[in-house]
Amino acid sequence: MKKIYYRQLAFMGVLILALLAFERYTGSGKEDFSDVRFLASPTPSSYSAPLTEFDPNDLDARQWQLLGFTGKQAATILNYKKVVGGTFVSKQQFKKCFAVSEEKFRELEKYILLPETAGEAGTPQFTAGKKNTVSVSVKFNPDRMTAEDWEEMGFSEKQALAILKYKDYLGGSFVSKEKFRECFIISRENFRKLSPYLLLPEKTPEDFRRYAGSQASGKKKTGYRPFDPNALDAEGWKALGFSEKQAGIIIHYRDRNLGGRFRAAEDLQRCFVVSPEKFEEMKPYIRLAPPGTVPDTKQAAGKQQETDFSKTDLNTITFRQLVEFGLDEKSAGSIIGFRRKLGGFMTKDQILTTYNIDTEKVKKLLTAAPLTTAGVPRYNLSDAPEEWLRNHPYFKYSADKIIFYRLSEKDERKIWKLLKLKPEYEARMKLYLK
Repeated sequence: MKKIYYRQLAFMGVLILALLAFERYTGSGKEDFSDVRFLASPTPSSYSAPLTEFDPNDLDARQWQLLGFTGKQAATILNYKKVVGGTFVSKQQFKKCFAVSEEKFRELEKYILLPETAGEAGTPQFTAGKKNTVSVSVKFNPDRMTAEDWEEMGFSEKQALAILKYKDYLGGSFVSKEKFRECFIISRENFRKLSPYLLLPEKTPEDFRRYAGSQASGKKKTGYRPFDPNALDAEGWKALGFSEKQAGIIIHYRDRNLGGRFRAAEDLQRCFVVSPEKFEEMKPYIRLAPPGTVPDTKQAAGKQQETDFSKTDLNTITFRQLVEFGLDEKSAGSIIGFRRKLGGFMTKDQILTTYNIDTEKVKKLLTAAPLTTAGVPRYNLSDAPEEWLRNHPYFKYSADKIIFYRLSEKDERKIWKLLKLKPEYEARMKLYLK
């Protein structure tokens, strides 16, 4: 009996000691955490520099972080790429990486240069096409480079525009090699190639925005005179200091997005190729004609001239000439914008399918004016440029399939069968094929 009693007493003592030790270990009042500070993880919205198209197979950890991922998320993505065989083959495969949230994937999806889904087993994998090789042999100041200059160096058109956007984001100057390297589309490899030739300081000055302004002030100034932005053609915009492509973008923005007319000076500022600095330079010289009048540079010079529409090709007719014929600005802008997207009309019936037009007046125009198709770009389905396929109104919804099928199939008749398109869709696409 005594043995049993002593054993129970010892057990109770051990239990009490264990409870006291546990309470001491977990007691909240014993530690002072007043100096602890929690760091917020970067969110996708913290990345504000302009995005552009990219191949996720080309990015390193730094570039993933520039896209808004944390260091651990970037490392997870790179490890996941190794798990799936070293290469992402589709957007859906990339989406399955648990470090990529649904929200982040939706933000990046339209910029990812991968097909939506991978091919079936045994089918050659999709590739994004031949990559441009960036090359440079002379020193240059990137602040003076135009979109065409970047393209000649080896960047795509969209990448070139993104570089210019990033420069505007910095205040009009890249400021330093350090800042230039932070541009998202400048990969580590390309930066190593370009760095020795950049005429920029190595480090960023403390007040880099003021520095950028002083650098930009060294550029050649454009001699401005009063002008009506609704009356300018491509040459007129080039005379104001824009490149040929920038001039085309401004005209497209005016004719397509704004219905053919800038109604206020601020409308011009909203065009993405017009930087805030450029707009401030031009603003004092902008003279908008009163509503209801048709601006014409020839009329402004006192040389009114009527158009002979029987000799005016529908693939070169201008916005002002369409208005002169009697179309309203909305109809004229729609026709010019649709023609620009197509690269030119192949039949007169296409013009009648344009949205927001005065059909009766357009029919009269089609009777009076000729249509020449010699200058309209046309390709074979097997070698059509990928960018052209993705941007053309008739091809863009089938572009990924075409690019995928032609990797393994060279017979265009078989490609058409695989596409399984409606006859009317196939017919209009063939207008632009050789």
